[in-house]
Amino acid sequence: MSASAEGNARAAGYAPHPYVGGRTAALRALAAWRMRWPGAPRVIVLTGNPGSGRSRLLTGFLMMCDPEYRKQLPMDDLDPATVPPDLPAPAVPSAAGRTAAQVLWLLADHFELAAGRTEDVFAELAARDEPVTIVVPDVDQAGPVRAAEEATRVVREVLTPLAATETVQLLADVPRELATELAGALPASQVQVIDLDAPEWADPKGLVLHAETALDAGSGAPELPYTTDPAARRALAEALAARAAGNRLTVQLAVQSLLMQPEGFDPADASQLPTSVGEALDLHARRLGTDPQTLRLMLAPLAFAEGDGLPVQLLGTLANAVAGRDMSQDLTDGMLLAAPFIQPVEPSSEDDEDGTGEDAEAGAGDGRTLLRLMHPALAEEIRSGLPDVRDTQTRIAMALLEEVPQQDWAQADPYIRDHLAAHTLEAGLLPQLLTDPGLFAHADPVTLRAAIEAVPLEQLGAPARTYLRTAPLLTRSQASATLRAAFLESAFVEDGLAPYAEALHTRGFRLPWRTLWSVPLAGVRAVTTGSVAAAGEDGTAVSRSVAALLVPEGTPGSRTLPDAADAADGAVASQDGTGAADGTAAGEDAGAVNGDGAAAAGGRTALLLHDLRAPEYVDADPSQVVQPSEEDRAAAPLGFSRGADYLRVWARADRRMVAALVSDSPVTDADLSPDGVLVVATERGVTARQILVDAPPAAPSVPAQRTGTTDADASHGLEGDHS
Repeated sequence: MSASAEGNARAAGYAPHPYVGGRTAALRALAAWRMRWPGAPRVIVLTGNPGSGRSRLLTGFLMMCDPEYRKQLPMDDLDPATVPPDLPAPAVPSAAGRTAAQVLWLLADHFELAAGRTEDVFAELAARDEPVTIVVPDVDQAGPVRAAEEATRVVREVLTPLAATETVQLLADVPRELATELAGALPASQVQVIDLDAPEWADPKGLVLHAETALDAGSGAPELPYTTDPAARRALAEALAARAAGNRLTVQLAVQSLLMQPEGFDPADASQLPTSVGEALDLHARRLGTDPQTLRLMLAPLAFAEGDGLPVQLLGTLANAVAGRDMSQDLTDGMLLAAPFIQPVEPSSEDDEDGTGEDAEAGAGDGRTLLRLMHPALAEEIRSGLPDVRDTQTRIAMALLEEVPQQDWAQADPYIRDHLAAHTLEAGLLPQLLTDPGLFAHADPVTLRAAIEAVPLEQLGAPARTYLRTAPLLTRSQASATLRAAFLESAFVEDGLAPYAEALHTRGFRLPWRTLWSVPLAGVRAVTTGSVAAAGEDGTAVSRSVAALLVPEGTPGSRTLPDAADAADGAVASQDGTGAADGTAAGEDAGAVNGDGAAAAGGRTALLLHDLRAPEYVDADPSQVVQPSEEDRAAAPLGFSRGADYLRVWARADRRMVAALVSDSPVTDADLSPDGVLVVATERGVTARQILVDAPPAAPSVPAQRTGTTDADASHGLEGDHS
């Protein structure tokens, strides 16, 4: 198949695709791939220069692949060789704004896979009886952070393994610098590269049609000599297409420019027709009597904008920062000048779903207007024209930081809170930013994690490393800012960063607990709370509240349990480990752990006593531990229930949930003292938290199914739990 197919299709009288307006050769190749035509490749890599029309082509093709949407298309008028068969729509996990892991878990959701780890996704797809069809668009826009180069990870961690899976029929829209790498991982017989800028796939006549349609007064263009006269319109469209060298974005920008501001445009003057995206910007500015550099400086903040776009309220601040001077008058006078290159965007309804929680609601639904450039290639052009991108990002980051009231992240603009890390990453300043636990709690964990992961681990301080290990838990639980703060507070204590944990109690959060201590003690099989007589500072006996930990024999500081026959009176109660589905506290029906229980657990065990409220062990006779009575537990104001990796604490009086805890490793046992100290043992260690009953309930999205450990390599902010 080649570009000659374009002429053949027109000669046969077929209508062009109503959205694509051409690209017959490429559409024929894609249709053959979809119907698995003999000789058609199993994998197609679609590529081209920025602005070549890859997204438009793929969108038009997917219209014909959707059984419902194709009913709205004139299918009988199209070239039959360009029409894919009427099959169920393929899976289309867009990479735009998503991490590699998120793209993969979107696929797992789509195919309802039971995979718990990333490698399991590929294994389950390979084991399917019938082939699956997957289309991955917008790989060049992958990742929540531009400077993190997530597109490379998507290609290497998702697309390459998918392409190697024989049961997968794959079509991916990939930037040129990664297309060769993806295609090179497969035998030549299985893969085809469609480069829309290569001569065999070029579509000059389709580009003329694209320009002619955009210029048509009947399609909404203003009435001008070159929009109402068919001959003049055709001549201008041909001239635009010839000058643009096949780049659809260049033609689109040129048409928008002259239709929005037709004054001073002479269609007979070819020098007024751009040959590139950059020239489209500069010609537009000169025609309107403005210095092209001024237009570029006005648009520069949008060229660096992250996420869905830049809030209009921040445009002036960042324009001043980039230019190093007051740009307010230029912006006031020049918004019409910039209009052809800007589009407004409503804040995404997914903001809160991405894990930004309660704080995002203040920004997502308040009617704020976001601005972004018409196309990513515009951003590339503007950024490439700046003398020092890193210095520009430094100016932007400092300006954004100054906009945080009293450095209180709760009052910060959602854009600053969620995307400042991305700007400081490219400025080379991110490690210096990662010292404020308030930012850790308030920022979108998907975005912040992606930025931090782009920094070499040796450059990160201890707080950032704690955040990085906790981030999968924050995204998996889809926790609110308050609950993120609570999880981080415990993580800081676990990592010996108590001042950072304490700081979170001063940042305005009403945390559901205060973490008292944590010990990295592996192999704890059971815990219970109680009291024991111990020697005080003056040598007299005092009663100390303790957590009794059932540990393997030989654990430093532990005492071996007596034989079962001698242990009945002093046995330490243990949780049954099953949780309580009916909302009662797990452990209220607990049995005794004695010598028989130790044997059942697999080897001899010992007891280790830890102060319930202080970070220190207690040297006392474990046989003297006094446990709360059944009456004491029943009279306690709080109860709890648990699952494999989560616990809920609730008030007995009104069944109100007081706290919800999700663990990043399986819970082996837990106990709640009558005065509200929750002791939890996991595979990582033991942590004690004082439940703060005055705090409002803060419930994460607790996983419905849980069978193993969290996949720490995955970021599940958009799609929930897939561990």
